[in-house]
Amino acid sequence: MSHVRLENVSKSFTRGRDRSRVVALDDVSLEVAKGEVFGVIGHSGAGKSTLIRLINGLETPTTGKVWVDGRDIAALSEKDRRGTRRDIGMIFQQFNLFRSRTIAGNVAYPLKVAGVGREERDRRVARLLDFVGLLDRAHDHPEQLSGGQKQRVGIARALATEPSLLLADEATSALDPKTTTEVLALLGRVNRELGVTIVLITHELDVIRTVADRVAVMASGKIAETGSVYDVFAHPKSTVAADFVRGALRDRPSAETLARLRRTHEGRIVSVAVRDEPGFQTALARTFLDHRVAAGIIFGGVSELQERAVGSLTFELTGPDPDIDAALTALRADGVDVTEEND
Repeated sequence: MSHVRLENVSKSFTRGRDRSRVVALDDVSLEVAKGEVFGVIGHSGAGKSTLIRLINGLETPTTGKVWVDGRDIAALSEKDRRGTRRDIGMIFQQFNLFRSRTIAGNVAYPLKVAGVGREERDRRVARLLDFVGLLDRAHDHPEQLSGGQKQRVGIARALATEPSLLLADEATSALDPKTTTEVLALLGRVNRELGVTIVLITHELDVIRTVADRVAVMASGKIAETGSVYDVFAHPKSTVAADFVRGALRDRPSAETLARLRRTHEGRIVSVAVRDEPGFQTALARTFLDHRVAAGIIFGGVSELQERAVGSLTFELTGPDPDIDAALTALRADGVDVTEEND
């Protein structure tokens, strides 16, 4: 069952004195299932922030429909839209904490706005601060906390109204790698233990690979591709997805590295995408051997993603060209993704 669904959504704005038209989203359709962690990745200007503002009802689509938990957001009255927003938690890149309030006061704020009584507010705040590991800092102020601790407060505050949907807008961009790992682990707990659906907006593919179930790749206001995180990593279909994957896995040689490899290796250089199958590398070596081709690994890397192997290996192949061609043809006939790294 879908929790969020966008149907052919476009969003445009007019800007500047000349009232020029800017298209932020262009015919976007996607679906987020209940209880999953769904990542949306793209470079700056891809339309990610506009997408998240449409989901939480802060913007309305120019064309198309946005459904959240079966409700057409744009068709709701402002009063009903405010009620829907209480079921949507938001986590921000810069934390957005009140400096004048204590940690407990920050978490309690949305409950106070919602009219929740003092006793229930105190109960929820204590439970949430314990959940994020900051109960002992309840009476401190934000300036006394590290960036990671501030973001944990942000997560506790976002969960205060017990939402079923959590939107995280570049929630780890201001954090160092170690703290990012800790925050992502906490978001994983939120999803697993509380059953909260999470839509994660980011420009960092490492964030997606750590916590997301599925991902949509955005470019220039459009969805370039959507799929499981493993499928997008292992078999990217769009140029923008392939660029993200290359930067995250670093398993394929850059243009500069290829130039160096060609200077030091006289054979033909090919890259082979690793398949998540038992004995894949043994079968690969056997194919080269059967065709009397010498194959030496000169670059590459294999990682584990969602408990499956992903990556690529770059070989120097030596032998008669017809034998190498026959070996590559045999691999491709077996469905192996082979790229010749030509000049």
